[in-house]
Amino acid sequence: MKSSRLLLSPLLLTLILLFVPQVYADTPPYAAPEKELMVPVEGGKVYVRLNGLAHKAAIPVIFIHGGPGGTHNGFAGMTGLADNRMVIMYDQLDSGKSEQTNNPDNWRVERFVESIETIRQRLNIPRWHVVGHSWGSALALEYTARYPNKVVSTVLGGTFISTPHWIMDANLLVKAAPQSVQQTLRECESAEPPEEDQCSAAYTKLYSAYYTPGTATKAEQEYYLNVGGNGFNPAIYNAMWGPSEFSSTGVLKHYDATHLLSRINPAKTLFMIGQYDSARIDTVQNYLALTPGAELAVVPGGAHGFYGDRPLITQAILTSWLKRHDPD
Repeated sequence: MKSSRLLLSPLLLTLILLFVPQVYADTPPYAAPEKELMVPVEGGKVYVRLNGLAHKAAIPVIFIHGGPGGTHNGFAGMTGLADNRMVIMYDQLDSGKSEQTNNPDNWRVERFVESIETIRQRLNIPRWHVVGHSWGSALALEYTARYPNKVVSTVLGGTFISTPHWIMDANLLVKAAPQSVQQTLRECESAEPPEEDQCSAAYTKLYSAYYTPGTATKAEQEYYLNVGGNGFNPAIYNAMWGPSEFSSTGVLKHYDATHLLSRINPAKTLFMIGQYDSARIDTVQNYLALTPGAELAVVPGGAHGFYGDRPLITQAILTSWLKRHDPD
């Protein structure tokens, strides 16, 4: 079965880029935090970084990273948003610069959600924009459904909100790939996988023969080199998800929050995916049908990691979305 990737013509891509507001930020991508703190949550303390502290009257935005076991690092190119509002990024418990107790009792969806609310209370923020990506989208959806009065708008990026749907999409992607790629992917998930660059190349080809990842800037390279912390935590990823993006054997194996779409405000909801995202356009359009009035943004040329692949247009889309949904 052929995978239904969203293929856009070069002319259409050009027009999209021309009409998206240009980003001219005083705060550069991968800027150092203006403030850092460790916030006590259930199970330990989480690392939180802030930019845009001068904009006290503006509605802040919090970014919720993927994984499970990921870090805020992938969002650090979005610090230009701090020219107009406070930008909050954090590492979830057991990853990045947060405390790492590796206690499986903490690896519960509701605990991750309550950590977000604890951060809001600790920062004394009445309401904020919530931006989630991949696994972070599930947390953003759960948080918005539980605390609707605290949320101005919600962005569900690289949209994961249902494991059964995600695995179905992954199977479609794999079946549509050349046999050589399928064989490499099987080897990458074996007990003795090949080199990382070989697996990365196979994953790239899985999404599209036309996709070209962006080149890391010097600022991005320096940030990843100097950010510190423990980085990605494979223990929590394996326990909650499984051995790879295409196989779920952990506690999230049967996770499905699709029903929560009916409990959030569609007019304040944006689904955001890359053109070559593993979050397939067909599935995300089904989520849109369950959320009449919500919007969809497709990042031209972006894969699942579009924050790093196509940072300028991603920030432009978010700038426009947040501004349109700020209270008058």
